[in-house]
Amino acid sequence: MINLLPDHYKEEISYSRRNTRLRSWITKSVFALFGVGLIIGGGALYMQSSIMTAERQAKEAQAQLEAQRVEETQKKVEEISGNTKLALQVLSREVLFSKLIKQIGSALPANTALETLEIDAVQGGLQLNAGAADFTAGTQIQLNLQDPKNGVFEKADINSINCENQVSAEKRYPCTVSLRALFSKNNTYLYITPTTGVKQ
Repeated sequence: MINLLPDHYKEEISYSRRNTRLRSWITKSVFALFGVGLIIGGGALYMQSSIMTAERQAKEAQAQLEAQRVEETQKKVEEISGNTKLALQVLSREVLFSKLIKQIGSALPANTALETLEIDAVQGGLQLNAGAADFTAGTQIQLNLQDPKNGVFEKADINSINCENQVSAEKRYPCTVSLRALFSKNNTYLYITPTTGVKQ
């Protein structure tokens, strides 16, 4: 087939086709760039949102951790402070405590001896164990302790009296007496403030 078109017309057709392809390529490139921009923009927004969420969670976790540490530290400080105050009270009242033991000892009747005692700071009372030569001496301990003349106890109750049948050189007091005594309100021998009621 012989092309009889003039040369300048052929060139115009060739350039026209090139321009069409070029416009198509430019259009596709623009759309591709727009799509890439959307992807990049969406990714950047997602990353920014993720970073902000992570920072917020980190701050919340840090705040909770600091609050827990503050509470724990405060509890420890209060515990140490309470122990220190108690130690200071005991040390500052050591002489009064020794006077209390001496007063209890002087209140015990003959043929008895103080074995152990335990002070209850909450109830304002005293758990006392003593040895006695016989049952009568054991019951007399209760009467002597709650005698108002002693100025120590308002009331004394016997928890139990146990007596062994045999007496030996090692066991001078065969009877063991357990008592619960309530400090009197005007007690001057102990730093613990007495409260009403005897713990059963």
